[in-house]
Amino acid sequence: MARSPARETVFNDQPIESTATFPLHDTGAMSPCGMFTWSWMIVSVARRASIWLAIGAALTMGTAAAEKRNITEKDLFDFVWIGDPQVSPDGNRVAFVRVTVNDKKEGYDTSIWSIAVAGGEEPHRLTTGTHDTAPRWSPDGKYLAFLRSAEKDGKAEPPQLFMLPLTGGDAFGFTALPKGASAAVWSPDGKQIAFTSSANAEDLAKQEKKKRKEEELKKATAESADSTTVQTAPPSPSTKREDEGAHESDIHVITRAVYRSNDEGYVDPKRPQHIWLIQAPHTADEKILPKQLTDGRFDEAEPIWSADGTTIYFASLHVDEPYYELPKSELYSVAGTGGKPTKLTTVEMGIEGLSLSPDGKQMAFIASATQPVSSYTQPDLWTIELTPNAKPRNLTEKFDYDVGSGVFGDNAPPRGVGSNRPIWSADGKSILELCGKEGRTNLAKFDATTGAVSELTQGNQAVIRFGASPGDKRIIYLVSTPTRVGDLFTLDENGQPRQITDINHDLFSRLEVTEPEEIRYESFDGKRIQAWLQKPPGFDPHKKYPLILNIHGGPHAAYGYIFEHEFQWMAAKGYVVLFPNPRGSTTYGQEFGNVIQYHYPGDDFQDLMRGVDEVIRRGYIDEKKLGKLGGIRRISPCSSQTGSRRRPLIIPKTSEPARPSLILRM
Repeated sequence: MARSPARETVFNDQPIESTATFPLHDTGAMSPCGMFTWSWMIVSVARRASIWLAIGAALTMGTAAAEKRNITEKDLFDFVWIGDPQVSPDGNRVAFVRVTVNDKKEGYDTSIWSIAVAGGEEPHRLTTGTHDTAPRWSPDGKYLAFLRSAEKDGKAEPPQLFMLPLTGGDAFGFTALPKGASAAVWSPDGKQIAFTSSANAEDLAKQEKKKRKEEELKKATAESADSTTVQTAPPSPSTKREDEGAHESDIHVITRAVYRSNDEGYVDPKRPQHIWLIQAPHTADEKILPKQLTDGRFDEAEPIWSADGTTIYFASLHVDEPYYELPKSELYSVAGTGGKPTKLTTVEMGIEGLSLSPDGKQMAFIASATQPVSSYTQPDLWTIELTPNAKPRNLTEKFDYDVGSGVFGDNAPPRGVGSNRPIWSADGKSILELCGKEGRTNLAKFDATTGAVSELTQGNQAVIRFGASPGDKRIIYLVSTPTRVGDLFTLDENGQPRQITDINHDLFSRLEVTEPEEIRYESFDGKRIQAWLQKPPGFDPHKKYPLILNIHGGPHAAYGYIFEHEFQWMAAKGYVVLFPNPRGSTTYGQEFGNVIQYHYPGDDFQDLMRGVDEVIRRGYIDEKKLGKLGGIRRISPCSSQTGSRRRPLIIPKTSEPARPSLILRM
């Protein structure tokens, strides 16, 4: 199937020869050894014997080519991930971030691709950059705003906003802020774009000064090119002082307890995130400048336009060091024309995924209650009226599972993953969100008044990301399973799932990956523990295998039905991998998740050891070859607690391990 041409300069398929072929057997991905041409048949009867010998050889070679091999640690370099899927306003197409390992195998490339929701075509590339993320459709579907990070001296620059006209033309940039920009938030009429940036007045002044100096240097160079003899004067002392003043020191003076964050590096209190506005350009010729809408010393996040486009709502917290207090958030509104923001209310929780109702009167969001104080409090779906001093209402208080989160794996998109937020139905009567339930993550609709839940997707899977066209007329979602890294699905008119992409087909059609076996067993106090066994390809229950107990960290997290390259790789090496969800794990309700408060590590150890005993009882484990690894729980001294004399398992090193992990003795 030919790919559609890309909007920017992209790859074209190679010409296909017109010689008719037909397969000798169905291999899925056709090998030249598994087909012959009609021209072979135009031969004399005297050569039939040699032809059938050739066919027999082709069959043998084709079968050998179709045999699958075990997964390896190096296959990780060839994985393709899908991130941040966005449905077009008409519901006909999906734009997403395609993530791959770069050629040097030292980082990741990201680009924007698109595919028809109806199927019938392969995904095609929209952008040519290697650091393109965050696609956002304009309300009329004619433009796609996205983020692009250019490279300078081998390093990625702060991301800037770019625009791709979908009716034709090249992508062009329309911001150049020193500290970059966040994903675009289109106004309802498509005329403006809101975003956040940490650039401040000092940054802008330095940028402007640097730009003037570059222009002066360019002008001087052009003038000197007209002269036959160029005299190069040494820089004056004043020029040296200006250059030194423009240099930004890499020394960090730490004055706060929390000064670094994952992925972001050092936190800079002098550069809070503020909301900016810019007119949405239609061509590269439109020279427009963004304007800063909010200011002050506190971060602002999640800008959302009102339905009429006159107001922007956002979340903030005017506390200098909030980590000394229980989580809380503040909701504000500000006029789209500027002015002082108005504080609407304070929510005594950290909130995520603000989403405006169709009538513009409520917000939905995900949050965990802060009272009573617990080691673990499952997240719920909340709504709040957009009136002064309004209090939030917990829609899922009686739903004893996680809302907005679920199981985790080791192969979520490493870049450009995007985020989820609740999605309201067109009539405002229901809200679409994820729910994590007993090792699975699926989509559900929650009644916006009663909180009653209706499951939209089912099965042994993890829905990682989801999106919908306006009014949830077309729903798409990204699914991972134990044998699938991640692919896009949609729900048809009958509510049945239909696959849109098969992004890793070329690789996985050659790999032997196995489905884990789910087991449940009883712990010392009667609690039922859910766990899984990843077995080697070609598993024989009459043989003996070494066992690896893989323990998740957190401790409030959950294994489940999601792709785990590490487990597949270990099984391919000949190990049986046991990965349980002991008490303290999520997706089993509030009591199960919080029962380890003030008792950790403790009874969860018994859950783990009961699992080991359960697997050994099945008869195919070599009791002299047992080992464990994993997350935070791996530090527990298993040998001293049990007095076990079991022989420790020594896992052989590979040249390139799938993921560094600490192996401890049992």
